[in-house]
Amino acid sequence: MTRLKNYALGEWVEGNGSATPLYNAVTGAQVAEATSSGLDFNAMLDYGRTVGGPALRAMTFHQRARILKALAQYLTARKDEFYRVSSWTGATKSDSWIDVDGGFGTLFAYASRGRREFPDETFYVDGGPEALSKGGTFIGRHICVPMEGVAVQINAFNFPVWGMLEKFATSFLAGVPSIVKPATVTSFLTESVAKAMVESGLLPAGTFQLICGSAGDLLDHLNCQDSVAFTGSASTGLLLKTNSAIVGNSVRFNQEADSLNFSMLGPDAAPGTDEFDLFIKEVAREMTAKAGQKCTAIRRTFVHESMVDAVARALTQRLSTVKVGDPSVEGVRMGPLAGKGQVREVERSAEKLRAGSELLFGGPGTLDVIGADAEQGAFYPTMLLYNGKPFEQAQAHDVEAFGPVNTLMPYRTIDEAIALAKLGKGSLVGSLFTARDDVAREVVLGTAAYHGRLMIVNRLSAKESTGHGSPMPHLVHGGPGRAGGGEEMGGVRGVLHYMQRTAIQGSPQTVAAVTREWSKGATELHDRVHPFRKFFDELVIGETLTTHRRTVTESDVVNFAGISGDFFYAHMDDIAAQDSLFEKRVAHGYFVLSAAAGLFVDPAPGPVLANYGLEGLRFVKPVYIGDTIQARLTCKQKTAKEDREGQIPQGVVHWDVEVTNQHHEPVAVYTILTLVRRQVVTTPVPSPS
Repeated sequence: MTRLKNYALGEWVEGNGSATPLYNAVTGAQVAEATSSGLDFNAMLDYGRTVGGPALRAMTFHQRARILKALAQYLTARKDEFYRVSSWTGATKSDSWIDVDGGFGTLFAYASRGRREFPDETFYVDGGPEALSKGGTFIGRHICVPMEGVAVQINAFNFPVWGMLEKFATSFLAGVPSIVKPATVTSFLTESVAKAMVESGLLPAGTFQLICGSAGDLLDHLNCQDSVAFTGSASTGLLLKTNSAIVGNSVRFNQEADSLNFSMLGPDAAPGTDEFDLFIKEVAREMTAKAGQKCTAIRRTFVHESMVDAVARALTQRLSTVKVGDPSVEGVRMGPLAGKGQVREVERSAEKLRAGSELLFGGPGTLDVIGADAEQGAFYPTMLLYNGKPFEQAQAHDVEAFGPVNTLMPYRTIDEAIALAKLGKGSLVGSLFTARDDVAREVVLGTAAYHGRLMIVNRLSAKESTGHGSPMPHLVHGGPGRAGGGEEMGGVRGVLHYMQRTAIQGSPQTVAAVTREWSKGATELHDRVHPFRKFFDELVIGETLTTHRRTVTESDVVNFAGISGDFFYAHMDDIAAQDSLFEKRVAHGYFVLSAAAGLFVDPAPGPVLANYGLEGLRFVKPVYIGDTIQARLTCKQKTAKEDREGQIPQGVVHWDVEVTNQHHEPVAVYTILTLVRRQVVTTPVPSPS
């Protein structure tokens, strides 16, 4: 029998002694066995801290992002073999798409965000300067640096690929090595992807390790620089987070737990409307996708009391068309649960739910399996329940059957529906189907405190909606209360979870030297050569150009109005301007910007390729006819762009701009971005070996 291997200390090793048998969820045949017995978990942590951590921290965000992209490409090219193994977990092709392609897509997403939203640095500057003194000689800033420990990632059985990669992508981009511990029952799929990750040759030594089996005493050896990200049941999460090392060392613990998610049909979405049809389709899909084994699956369904019968009929009809069986058989839309253990768990929970509900569809004795033996595989029937007194019978708000089980409940008013949603005591996601924006606003503001994500669907968004149960790497995934109280992904937020945010205080010049980002008050460097005549590589942070002056005339204002079409009274009407907050005519703000550009731009061809954008614009004081303006242009930040075939090597330069009047008072402040030609190209990411 094949024994899964653990990847520890840079080697693939088999655990010794007795092992846990792993089964094909469809056929019941044993496919592998797993054990981590014999692993030195303390040594694994030390290896990650001393070998993997330094290697990652020596890289910039952009270098780590390029590795993630190359890894995603490498895995995607081999996804057919992962689909084959995924079918052993009971996943249909669409289920595997969510897990396998979803995991690879998350790698791609963070590879892109790492290059677009993070600097080409080993650290991240969070927010702007904070003035801490009247004279401006003492300021504060926040920087985020990688934690110097290991990210221990404990995943649930339902998403063996996505569960691993959505955590790994964020920690790797942050510069922190991972030890991945998948749920044992489906770890054979995780191991197959992990082997490909290692075989790619892209991951520096010590940055990725894998445990197939028990985590043993791993958590007992954690220190204050380590972190734990856990996905699974609330009871297991509570057991883990109370570990003495985690509590004693204040180890960061992020939990994403299964929850009683809701979907609500708005009172306006009557039968015959697009929203009604979309609701029925989504509820049925969430009950049957991954055989209901999704932490985001719909467990509680709320409809207005006038539409209970219509919804019950429509859901029953749709669920009756779902074919259950071997995912490889044409037409099968729902496979088995992940294992026999899950069947027993769902049976126990379903019995508790039935004590407070009546059975509308499915349940024991209704299973008709196609292409497989229902007794040998881990099959379970869809089950739709009805709880007519949801405020009196609380089982549906307390018990989760982690399978294709859902309870339908009525509400009379929006306030009642909101109250029902809150009875879940904290959920990952809720969804609302309505064409009325006022209903959407009321439900969102009424339930947001109890939910990590809310999806509103109507005919306008339905075509491109990703669905109730699809967490996206751009948005946070997690929820309060029963859902664990944590957050994963969420773009930049997910990466910063693995970093230490530190406030630094000092003079503007010293802070600029640390952050490599100029701020007002830091040293300004002046050169006879215009900064727009310099290549990206030649420019120095703090390099400053102070321009000549220009007096604004009435002709300037009139001509700009004619060119722009902006005849706003404050610019053109003497009498109206006298009664305004300006008290007399003022120049257009955008004229001031244009005039400032005329002051600092060097017109001849040179290294500057294009204007790339403008950020943080504020008009802080009006400019009147007769005022004299001057601009200061300072190199604030530099970011090299990734080299692409056929493209001129280039980087983005952030310039701090301050426009002042004759009294040396700022009238406009902003940052402009320019694309500037580079002379030195970046080192390419290593190719797969």
